[in-house]
Amino acid sequence: MSAVDTRNLDRDSLFLMAQITFDGRAESARGKVRNLSAGGMMVEGEFEVERGTRLTAELRNIGKVKGNVAWVQGSRIGVAFDKEIDPKLARAPVGTKGSEVPSFARPALDAPKFDGSGHSFRRI
Repeated sequence: MSAVDTRNLDRDSLFLMAQITFDGRAESARGKVRNLSAGGMMVEGEFEVERGTRLTAELRNIGKVKGNVAWVQGSRIGVAFDKEIDPKLARAPVGTKGSEVPSFARPALDAPKFDGSGHSFRRI
């Protein structure tokens, strides 16, 4: 899918961090994902790249996504993904399934109103 083909896809406006590794570089860079669609994203960060540079981006709840730099404009770059993703997955909260939530993070049950001796608890 070319950069021109992906412009008509719905984009989600959001604030999400991504870890980006550009091909041929040992170190990765962190960027702020400003827009995310099935076919690509706009990322803001300190990147020194040219149009066409290959990359791998790691996105929350999605994993590693390969693509290339479609455009560069100041501190922002456009990325065209090799394969479409489901952008709604990036918005999903992390670890919200009941069994995955640690017990200390689960909401407490309502305390009983009586202690069994006929006395009620005093609310503080």
